[in-house]
Amino acid sequence: MASNRHLGRMIALQTLYEYEFRVQSEDKWANSSEILKRNLERYKSSIDDFSFIEKLVNGVIELQSKLDEQLTPLAPDWPIEQISRIDRAVLRLGIYELVHSDEKVPYKVVINEAVELAKSFGSDNSGKFVNGVLGTAYRTLVEGSSDETKPTVS
Repeated sequence: MASNRHLGRMIALQTLYEYEFRVQSEDKWANSSEILKRNLERYKSSIDDFSFIEKLVNGVIELQSKLDEQLTPLAPDWPIEQISRIDRAVLRLGIYELVHSDEKVPYKVVINEAVELAKSFGSDNSGKFVNGVLGTAYRTLVEGSSDETKPTVS
């Protein structure tokens, strides 16, 4: 199951990366659902839980502005547009899972998965960067909020 979820996060990351690239390139035909469908087709024999991946992709895209607002103070020396596209996608995915996802995944798993994705797809320093930012995200956005004030999807 864990490796299936890891592959699911990889597919979500690839989809988010391609979608953002195409949108920023002013591709008027960029469609996250079509990109996701193509990526899922490629791995259909290895994936059991397609809905998990769809929720990640749709959640990150739907809440991208909010995720970026939450991310900005966590990495004050790195304006959001200066963070590499792959690191930005990993961080959005991680913050989405930590704070906004209906499915409660242990924070250590979320952070570890994000770090592994960053190491696999990012630069030499991506793993450390993602670990630091998501560790701070957990402490400030999750631990630092009570149940009444815990961020929710809006």
